Amino acid sequence: MFDQTIINMIIDGFWDSIYMTLVSTLFAYVIGLPLGIILVVTDKDGIKPIPWLNGILGVIINVLRSVPFLILLITIIPFTRWVTGTSIGTTATIVPLVVAAAPFIARVVESSLKEVDKGVIEAAQSMGTSTFQIIYKVLLPESLPSLIVGGALAVTTILSYSALAGFTGGGGLGDIAIRYGYNRYQTDIMLVTVALLVVIVQILQEVGMKLSKAFDKRRR
Repeated sequence: MFDQTIINMIIDGFWDSIYMTLVSTLFAYVIGLPLGIILVVTDKDGIKPIPWLNGILGVIINVLRSVPFLILLITIIPFTRWVTGTSIGTTATIVPLVVAAAPFIARVVESSLKEVDKGVIEAAQSMGTSTFQIIYKVLLPESLPSLIVGGALAVTTILSYSALAGFTGGGGLGDIAIRYGYNRYQTDIMLVTVALLVVIVQILQEVGMKLSKAFDKRRR
C-alpha cells in the first residue's frame, strides 16, 4: 500500500507533467505555427514561392527532428542553464521540450495547411486578397479541424518527451517512474505512473477529436 508521502509525490508529479506539457506546447506553437505557415507559403507551389528560404528552413527543421530527444536534452544543457539558471526541474525541462517540439509542430502545421483545397486559395487570389489575408482568412480557418487534431498529437508527443526528461531529473511522472520504478525496482509505483500517463494521453486525444468535429464545417 502507498503511504501518504508517496501519494502526494505522485499527485505532484501528475501536475508537474501537465504543467510541462501545456507550457511547452504553448511556446512550441508560438515558434512552430509561424514556421509551418512559412513553409507552406514559400513552397514552390505556394502563394509566394521563395525556394531558398523554404530550403533553409526545411533543412533546419529536418536536422532538429532527426536528433533523438534524450540526446538533444543532454546536448543543450548549457543553453537550458543559461535560459533558466538550472538544468534540472520542471521549468528547465520546458526549454528542450520546446526545442524538440517546435520543428515537429511546424511539419504538422505544414501538413494541415496543405490539405486546404487549392481552388479556394485561387479564388481568394483572383479577388486580389493579400498573402496575409489568405493566411488568416482562408488557410487557417479551412484547416482548423486538421490543426486541432495535429495539436492533440503534438501534446501527447510532448508528454512522452517530458517522461524521458526524467533521466536527467526533469521532474514529473517520468522522473518518478525512473527514480522509483527503474532505479529502486518499485514496480507498483512504475505501474501507477504509466497508468496516469495513459489516462492523460487518452483524455487529450479525446478532447482533440471532439474539438476537431465541433469545428469541422463539413459535418454541419
